[in-house]
Amino acid sequence: MNKKERLAPEIQAILESARRREPPGERVEVSARSFPEALEKSIKKGNIPIIAEIKPTSPTTEGIRHDDPVEMAISMVKNGATALSVLTEPDYFHGSIESLERVRKAVEVPILRKDFILNEMQLDAVESDIVLIIASFVEEVDKLVLAAKQRGFQVLVEVHSEEEIEMAVGAGAEIIGINNRNIKNLEVDLNTFKLLAPKVPSDVILIAESGIKSVADAITMYEEGADGLLIGTAIMQGDIGENTKRFAQIEI
Repeated sequence: MNKKERLAPEIQAILESARRREPPGERVEVSARSFPEALEKSIKKGNIPIIAEIKPTSPTTEGIRHDDPVEMAISMVKNGATALSVLTEPDYFHGSIESLERVRKAVEVPILRKDFILNEMQLDAVESDIVLIIASFVEEVDKLVLAAKQRGFQVLVEVHSEEEIEMAVGAGAEIIGINNRNIKNLEVDLNTFKLLAPKVPSDVILIAESGIKSVADAITMYEEGADGLLIGTAIMQGDIGENTKRFAQIEI
């Protein structure tokens, strides 16, 4: 199956850009901060665990935020973020490897590298605690998950269908993210999580991604089975600290 044919043009362009990037040099070995332990700390506090995302821009948002990523990270953690997601895709999201390196040195929470990783060599670009592998873009999810784990990464496998959940589970994914955004047309439907969440094994950490705009949305995702929420645009638009607090201090 040619996955490229069924992708939105914006996504095709992003993937082509990812393929053109120079491969890193040496293999990385990571001593990862435990994401499950970070989730547990938030739950013990009585809050929904939040992965706050440092995302300067994206194909679905307007404008670019030029704030220092370290200052944003510190504010997010101060206001309750359980973990952080840092974009490293440079051309369409204005992220960078340097931003992730600086953020990881500045805070102590787990850091997710958000990028379009298509092959094993791209894992070696930078040390992070978690890497994102998007099932829709990878031919052999199991091999890439294994390669990431061998380097010490925790792996979040992102899915958007029951078939992709089966792929992720078969690959040994311990963290699965259900993306409410359809990459065919970039439209968001929060019902995606509701429909797919019951298909994920109970021993897998389940993250709800995309389209969470309000406290009500966050509570709905949690009640439907999310162990944590990845929130980008709703935090990045406006006062980052206050936006993080609004989600990270929801009582459960």
